Amino acid sequence: VQLQASRGELVQARGSLRLSCAASGRTFRVYNMGWFRQAPGKEREFVAGIRWSSGPTTYADSVKGRFTISRAYAENAVYLQMNTLKPEDTAVYYCAASKIVSPSIYDTWGQGTQVTVSS
Repeated sequence: VQLQASRGELVQARGSLRLSCAASGRTFRVYNMGWFRQAPGKEREFVAGIRWSSGPTTYADSVKGRFTISRAYAENAVYLQMNTLKPEDTAVYYCAASKIVSPSIYDTWGQGTQVTVSS
């Protein structure tokens, strides 16, 4: 499986941005799709995840109520709608996938995309 994320942007605080991630290759092996982020000087953290086949979602507490993850199954794409952005959301965002054989391990990563939120 290969993952290609959309380009990030510079947005103002309280603004919105949607990231997309296109999956290609053996997508039938995908179990979960997720978004992670890494801010300068911090470890990479989980942001949101979605079950690829059936759609249940999970979110980090820091983004609940503001971010929404969704998937377009027929298009092999997953999206992250980010609303009411805050400067602390500034990070490099990564989409990732786990496989059916190891559903809890995100072992396929897309390239990172920079999201900068200005105050």
